Order: sequence, then C-alpha cells, then structure tokens
Amino acid sequence: MQQNIAAEHLKLKRTFTKKLVWLAPIVTLLLCTGLMGGHMFQSASYNWWYIMLLPGALTLMCSGVIQKDGKKLKYRAILGMSVDLAQVWYGKIGVCVRLLMVSSIILFVGITLGGFVFSSSVTLAGSVAATLILFVTFLWQIPLCLFLTDRIGMFSTLIINMLGNVACTILFATSSIWWAVPYAIPARVMCAVIQVLPNGLAILSEDPLLDRDVIVPGLVITVGLFMILSVLTAMSFRKREAK
Repeated sequence: MQQNIAAEHLKLKRTFTKKLVWLAPIVTLLLCTGLMGGHMFQSASYNWWYIMLLPGALTLMCSGVIQKDGKKLKYRAILGMSVDLAQVWYGKIGVCVRLLMVSSIILFVGITLGGFVFSSSVTLAGSVAATLILFVTFLWQIPLCLFLTDRIGMFSTLIINMLGNVACTILFATSSIWWAVPYAIPARVMCAVIQVLPNGLAILSEDPLLDRDVIVPGLVITVGLFMILSVLTAMSFRKREAK
C-alpha cells in the first residue's frame, strides 16, 4: 500500500494539484484576514474552509490524481502491468488522504498564528478538535470524487460536490436529520466545536446546536461511509481489467 501511495505521490511532482495543498488554505486565511480580520478571524476561517474552499480544493485534488492516469493514457500504463487494480485505487485514495491532511495542518497553523495577531475566538484545543473533525468528516468525499471524476469528468464532479456541500449545509446542517445527509455532517459538528453557525453568527447559549453529543455519531457515520465507498469504488475500478 505504501508503495502505491508513494507512486501516486511521485506522479504529482510539479503539478497544480500539489500546489493546491498549500494554496487553498493560504487563500482561505488571506480572504478572512481581509474580510473578517479581528475577533472573528479564526471562526470565519473555519467556516469559509468547510463551506467553500475545502470542497472545491479537495475535488480538484482528487481530479488531479485521476487525470494523471486517465486523461490521456486511459489507464493503459496501469492495465499493462500485473498489479491488483484495487490496490492501485487504494493508493490513489491514500495519496488524496495525505494531501488533505497536509492542507488541514497548514490551515491549522495559520489559524493558530492568527490568534496571536487578532483576537482569539477559538481555543487551541477547540482548533485542534475542529481541524481533526473536518479532516475525518471530509474523508468520504475522496473516493466519491475519484469515482465521479473517473466516470463523468472533473467539471461535472466539481459542480456536484460544491452544490452538495453548499446546499446541504444550508438546508440540513441545523435540522434534525443532519445525520442522514453526509454533506451536512461537517457543518453540524462544527457548530458544537467552534460555537458558530455556518452563516458566521455566534450560537446563543443553551442552543441545542451546542450539544457535543453529535460529534461521535458524526465521526462514526463519515468514517463508515469512507470505508464503504473506498471498497465499492475499488471493486468498480478493478473491473477495468476485463476491458
């Protein structure tokens, strides 16, 4: 597995995909510095990140990983080798997980440093929790975006994933059925962690949205979905052997 991940990582050398890992969080921090600098810098950075910047960046990262093999070569270089295509697919998932992790760390460092420059609105422990939670709750979108890019292309996948994240956050994140809509889970859990609504407004005390009991179910659901989608999409990719 590590060899497959390392191979996929080498393919990204000098590509926009690799630059996007640090570019996306930096753009998020700069936007929030210019528009929301001050007491709301930290919470606003997280809001902008999980609603707009992260969904778009993650989709483009996954698309970049797929297109290195699929756009021009049509996977001929892989199909000509005696390798398990499922393992190749898991390697692609693994490298995307690594890219998401690095990007999340960069954002965390920037938000933490911003707390010393501006007024701090999120504690260090809260920032660590928010970073880890967003990382975990977005994992399931990796196999989905890889699969969709492989089947319908980058632009269609970008539109679907962006609409899914934005629309479901607006419609379901604060509703009672948030747990049934995977796209709404990150925003719902973040309400309890950073105590700010997706629209940027502070949550009043005693509001049910502050209930931290949603964190564990949210993590369990998204991790389970990540595992299921990883297996199902790997099985689908393996069938290319017969083509």
